[in-house]
Amino acid sequence: MISKNVSMGYQKLITNGIKRLRSKYKLTQEQFAEKICMSVQGYRNIEHNRYLPTAETIDKICKVFETSPVELLLPDAQNNLDEIKELINIKLNNCKLEKLIKINKIIDIIS
Repeated sequence: MISKNVSMGYQKLITNGIKRLRSKYKLTQEQFAEKICMSVQGYRNIEHNRYLPTAETIDKICKVFETSPVELLLPDAQNNLDEIKELINIKLNNCKLEKLIKINKIIDIIS
């Protein structure tokens, strides 16, 4: 089961990714909502963390702006190093020993 903190962390990451995307294309909330065929109020609710976007909405955003869900989840590395570390820490703390050993081997190979 995913804890509420992990779930909220995910919501914050996806929301921040969507906001970054909107900012990158210099779109208003209204323009962004129109591009993804969503009501302005619905989009605002996502940006203000009132609702987590559905998989269908995330899919639509990714198709319209030619990006991937993973890119939406990745924090802006320059500004959010602490968030990245926290996310990695949460994920590693939830891994079993066998997976941690595999992760360590992969890191050894790529470094």
